Amino acid sequence: MIQIFGTLKNFDVKTAQRWFAERRIPVQFVDLKEKVMSRGEFDSVVDAISRVTGSRAEAIEEMTDKKSKDFASIAYLDDSEKADKLFENQLKLLKQPVCRNGKNAATVGLAQKTWEGWK
Repeated sequence: MIQIFGTLKNFDVKTAQRWFAERRIPVQFVDLKEKVMSRGEFDSVVDAISRVTGSRAEAIEEMTDKKSKDFASIAYLDDSEKADKLFENQLKLLKQPVCRNGKNAATVGLAQKTWEGWK
């Protein structure tokens, strides 16, 4: 089952939902305002993205919304502290949407090319 984590007001989240709906691919939407990712979900997303980016630190960088007004609070932290802050402040610091296909595949932001291979 494909999961989309984000908020309903985010334009990219709406675009992702529409993309999957147009292809009749069932998704489970998780509103980060109501329920954030568990530590296990968060870590599996980081691991899946790190397989593409090359390292866990690069995955955390990829997942961080650098346009967020709260980005300055983690910009100069070391990698392990940055991961913890990102987990603790998912709503404010996480780039949206986070799309997860099982435990082994995940994307952050719009990634239609990657989603084309998902069922």
